Amino acid sequence: MTASVKGNNCELIAKRWAKALLELVQEDGGISKEEVLSNLRQVVEVINSSSELSEAINNPSVSVEEKQIVLCKLFRNRLMPVVYNFLIALNLKKRVNIIPQIAEEYSKELDNLNNIAHVSITSAIELDDNRKEDIKNKIAQKISKNVVPDWKVDNSIIGGLVFDIDEVIIDNSVRHKLEDLSKYIIKE
Repeated sequence: MTASVKGNNCELIAKRWAKALLELVQEDGGISKEEVLSNLRQVVEVINSSSELSEAINNPSVSVEEKQIVLCKLFRNRLMPVVYNFLIALNLKKRVNIIPQIAEEYSKELDNLNNIAHVSITSAIELDDNRKEDIKNKIAQKISKNVVPDWKVDNSIIGGLVFDIDEVIIDNSVRHKLEDLSKYIIKE
């Protein structure tokens, strides 16, 4: 089941590895958590830059030893020791194929540690900077986190706003209200 890890199971495994790495970095104290994330993203970028490399890393028939040689040549002098050793440990446990998911989960854990929430905000029209700042501040106050907004425009929502906060959708759009009204009328 090592190479064919799928769906939620893969996410759970990646989350465990990411938490373990973050704990290791925190215990050391002298290592930059952000630099570790940068190194993880660098590994993902290098692997994804070559289809042959990506196929080799993700192929369960390529031996751990062969992958170890490739990883050593590519990353030994390019990564912080903690990240390099982590990568080697992943390979030994036949989990190197989930490094992109681990990098993503590490990023989420780091945001959580730094009290940061990424919020997708969709409006029907382009909002001016003052209005955006006001909305961002209100959300930050409500959820007690530092908000990093991702602004989108979708005129099909007619008016209002749609928020996606950690995969929780708050739909305050006119379109949504009209749909609710339509459902209510049909029930009557």
